[in-house]
Amino acid sequence: MFSDTHFHFRSMVKDHAFDGSDELSKMALNDVFFALDIGTECGDLGERIQCVRTALDNICETELKEKVQKFIHFSAGIWPSRQAALAAADQVKILETNILEALSSEDPLLKKISAVGECGLDHHWNKEEAEDFNFAAEEKLFEMQLDLAKRLSLPVIVHSRDAFVQTVDCIKNSNYDRGVIHCYSYDLEAAKVFVGRGWYIALGGGLTYTKKAKMNDLIDLVRYIPEDRLLLETDAPYLAPVPFRGKPNTPNFINLTYDFIAGIRGVKTEYLCGLVDRNCRALFKNRLS
Repeated sequence: MFSDTHFHFRSMVKDHAFDGSDELSKMALNDVFFALDIGTECGDLGERIQCVRTALDNICETELKEKVQKFIHFSAGIWPSRQAALAAADQVKILETNILEALSSEDPLLKKISAVGECGLDHHWNKEEAEDFNFAAEEKLFEMQLDLAKRLSLPVIVHSRDAFVQTVDCIKNSNYDRGVIHCYSYDLEAAKVFVGRGWYIALGGGLTYTKKAKMNDLIDLVRYIPEDRLLLETDAPYLAPVPFRGKPNTPNFINLTYDFIAGIRGVKTEYLCGLVDRNCRALFKNRLS
């Protein structure tokens, strides 16, 4: 019923002490259609998949386990950290090797690599952490991953914060417009640019924090996004929606974001679920059984 196109399962389990088996079981009971566990480091794929595998092994009910194995998918990518940007070529080489090995594996979990990312640009945290941050290197790292996705015919999960113009420039340079702008934080005009190029827009629980003074702008944005370009996500364990703001997030809070967005768009939550499921099927069509 609900799809979550962006969450970090290993971080939920390792950093926030979630019971992985319990979380996956709840998702199965909720008839999740598609759930994408997101990568952020060039070599984290194996550990992330093992984390899911361990949780699966501890699910006793065969039906629930089979449901999880069907809906769970993985991305692999490099978040735009300072360290990664300064070693872009080596980092992307490791990433490509890991993805190719996974895709050619007979392991049913390893084969479920469905996207490259998250990758992109972050001019919020990177400016705060280092005045001398090499933004050209950050852009190179992003474009190399866009090129990798293009060669592998995989969609891209894009992280873009305070870097709209530069993000669009990198996309233009790579001439690849297949993917999703994750945790969308820009305005309506920027959304028109991304949608016009063919990108999906993913909305998350952070929108439930919107102040009254900015609510009209949010309403205009949410109502603008075409039905065939809308996705929803949690970014768990981050950005838990109201009323759980400030607490660790989980994909099992995704219904709260669906209810919030459905209310703004004037549709039933069930209708929105079907819409997002169809969009997941369209974007990740080469990877869904």
